[in-house]
Amino acid sequence: MRKAAKSLVSLMFRAAVFPAALLTGFGRWREAYTFFAHHFAGYSGILGSYLRVAYYQLTLEKVGDDCHIALGSFFANPQSSMGNRVGIGAYCVLGQVSLGDGTIMATGVQIISGSRQHLRDEHGHLTDVGRNFDRIKIGQECWLGAGAIVMADLGDMVTVALGSVVFRDVPSGAMVAGNPARLIPRSVQRANRSTSLEGRNEATQAGL
Repeated sequence: MRKAAKSLVSLMFRAAVFPAALLTGFGRWREAYTFFAHHFAGYSGILGSYLRVAYYQLTLEKVGDDCHIALGSFFANPQSSMGNRVGIGAYCVLGQVSLGDGTIMATGVQIISGSRQHLRDEHGHLTDVGRNFDRIKIGQECWLGAGAIVMADLGDMVTVALGSVVFRDVPSGAMVAGNPARLIPRSVQRANRSTSLEGRNEATQAGL
């Protein structure tokens, strides 16, 4: 029953955004697409999330089920996709990207379409010559901490610490932190996890 009701609500929101999606050529006219992406980014609350998800279901290559897109977040490039159960925090900016199932990102994450978008010529002037836009692949069940900047591929179940800047591809199951982001050894990860669990147990025993 709940699933049916949710599907009906999603259908109603798709109907509401259909005129806007039609005006963008369902994502093919970039100027119109960007205008409405910015417009729908400004709606707050759960209704805003439904609006954004509905708009991207009609304009991106693919959007899965049970996705959430918080206030201020938008996809800058319609050549993107989202899997199932993807959660996008507030004020995230996403370039050309594929997001795997179950991936979640916190506030202020940026996924940039590669690291060769802004180049200079031999005189130091900015130039369009040689610019390259890559499609970034984010695996399944990844966690991207607040303020992280990602411009390389992430494998499955990767954890990116808050504020990290990822320039190089990260293998599945890894945790990275820092600027530039570096792999955190598994021994350190286990120690941090143990410390976190001990602190949680102490707080529970103290009634906090």
